[in-house]
Amino acid sequence: MADSFDVVVIGGGPAGYPAAIRAAQNKLSVACIDEWKNLDGTLAFGGTCLNAGCIPSKALLESSELLHRAQHEFAAHGIKAAGVSVDVAQMQKRKAGIVKTMTQGILALFKAAGVTALQGHGKLLPGRKVEFTAADGTRRELTAKNVILASGSTPMELKSAPFDGKRIIDSWGALEIDAVPKKLGVIGGGVIGLELGSVWRRLGAEVVVLEALPDFLAVADQQLAKEALRHFKKQGLDVRLGAKVTGAKVSGDSVQVTYTDAKGEQSLTVDKLVVSIGRRPFTKDLLADGTGVQLDERGFIKVDDDCRTNAEGIWAVGDAVRGPMLAHKGKEEGVSVADRIAGKYAHVNYKTVPSVIYTAPEIAWVGLTEEQVKASGRAYKVGMFPFLASGRARAMEQAQGFAKLIAAQDDDEILGVHVIGPMAGELIAEAVLAMEYSASSEDLQRTIHAHPTLSEAIHEAALAADKRAIDSINK
Repeated sequence: MADSFDVVVIGGGPAGYPAAIRAAQNKLSVACIDEWKNLDGTLAFGGTCLNAGCIPSKALLESSELLHRAQHEFAAHGIKAAGVSVDVAQMQKRKAGIVKTMTQGILALFKAAGVTALQGHGKLLPGRKVEFTAADGTRRELTAKNVILASGSTPMELKSAPFDGKRIIDSWGALEIDAVPKKLGVIGGGVIGLELGSVWRRLGAEVVVLEALPDFLAVADQQLAKEALRHFKKQGLDVRLGAKVTGAKVSGDSVQVTYTDAKGEQSLTVDKLVVSIGRRPFTKDLLADGTGVQLDERGFIKVDDDCRTNAEGIWAVGDAVRGPMLAHKGKEEGVSVADRIAGKYAHVNYKTVPSVIYTAPEIAWVGLTEEQVKASGRAYKVGMFPFLASGRARAMEQAQGFAKLIAAQDDDEILGVHVIGPMAGELIAEAVLAMEYSASSEDLQRTIHAHPTLSEAIHEAALAADKRAIDSINK
């Protein structure tokens, strides 16, 4: 096997494997190194996203949502489903099967594109060399004209609640729970905490979410956040804001949690405690001395707007660099770097990176929140459409939430779109495309949307921005 390549990618996650495939499509010789492996020892490219994040969490969210609908919504459709129960072992088996199929699919893509897949650890050496340590411990030195660092991220640990891998677990461990806990504690009310909390609440656990910040979903539009909190509380999620955890101790088969809030010192006893306070860049044993690659004060690899590091021929993408830790952001960075290496045009518009929370109802947004627009001083207008007025949503028995569009008052530029409701993660794509092409709200108003569809909510929200909505009352 050759030890010299045009491109070596360290990391086979959602930023690394697309970079490798695109580089190969650009007729470059490529090797991609990753450490993940399946239980049987086979290669498991896909990083955290496929192995312990996006895909397995969505599998469990889908399964638990079906259970919830069978128990609480089918009756409204005239479907009798008495005695419905959950088999957690089968649910986990299905999830594992999906993960393995997807990871093996990446290997098939590599083979078709001509990418050399290497299972093991990659470490950048000076002079655009990479030390590859295989799974059996043997080492080789690879040389490359370009190296792409795509090492990803790892869950952050809370000093006051250290992981023990059994009772106090991270988000990865929360995906492997083999029985429904009677009471589950979740530290962190962000995307990961809400999704994991939703899974186990639907399956029957009592779930308490401890969020240190005083505001719920502070990164989201606050009108949307308030609507989301209302629905989560209705579903039985016990969300406690301004709750700063001061300690967590395993005692027998439970965890004793202490925290402070506006009322003072508080305590909580749970069967399991999930710590989901965010993620940090994973750069352990990634850089040898003398590479010239620098890290910032938070541990992220320093890059410019085009994902170049300060070392010639060394690039970095995905969770290990600045910007939102989102798989789709990393994927676009990986593809763009592979094109830049090949001398082609590349572009990543960070202003139109969408965010999605796969709870029920789903939450999605792109662009600026109303709070951000207001703070900028720019005059704006807002259009909203409730899913209660959507015939399609009512037919689905999922008429919760709304679509909200914010546009500039002067030139009608779409500044942000926020959706909470059925299939919000799919609906937001129209808004992303519109903003990518600098569409105005009038452009959306004059775009024909099929009826009856959920996408009409975006259409009506655009109309409402000019008080021209047809299927809802203009306010």
